[in-house]
Amino acid sequence: MQQWEAAFFEQDTPGVRKIGLRIAITLGSNGGVMPYYFNLAKFGLGGRQGNGKQYFSWVHEHDVTGVIDFLITRHELEGIFNVSSPNPVQNYEFMRVVRNTMKMPFGLPATKWMLAIGTRLLGTEAELVLKSRWVVPTKIQQAGYLFKVPYIKDAVNLSSL
Repeated sequence: MQQWEAAFFEQDTPGVRKIGLRIAITLGSNGGVMPYYFNLAKFGLGGRQGNGKQYFSWVHEHDVTGVIDFLITRHELEGIFNVSSPNPVQNYEFMRVVRNTMKMPFGLPATKWMLAIGTRLLGTEAELVLKSRWVVPTKIQQAGYLFKVPYIKDAVNLSSL
């Protein structure tokens, strides 16, 4: 458990339900990361990043709001919930979907050193792209939430609108 979660849950707040959300990288049409990926693809740089085998856990913005609405109405639920698609994908697959959405037949791969330069220019870290993350929303699904956008192809297509 992260330090902030431990501090949050150890506070005594009688009568107050506590919910912590671990939200995956959020895809959507309202900014976020997708414009960067679409630009990479548009300029022929939408190939795999690193070795491309690292897992990418994501969630569409419709499901972020959907999970929040679901939790608001389910008063018996509390604790920590992963807010991520039930279908994480490997980087090479994600980039293939981005290229297909942009109708780009090819994409040059990005090596680790290229990503280090690019992410530094964006004010972030290459680790966010290179580290494999396999997160699934088991607890929220067991509670009955049905994902609106469970597949990466649909999420990327909706994000391009």
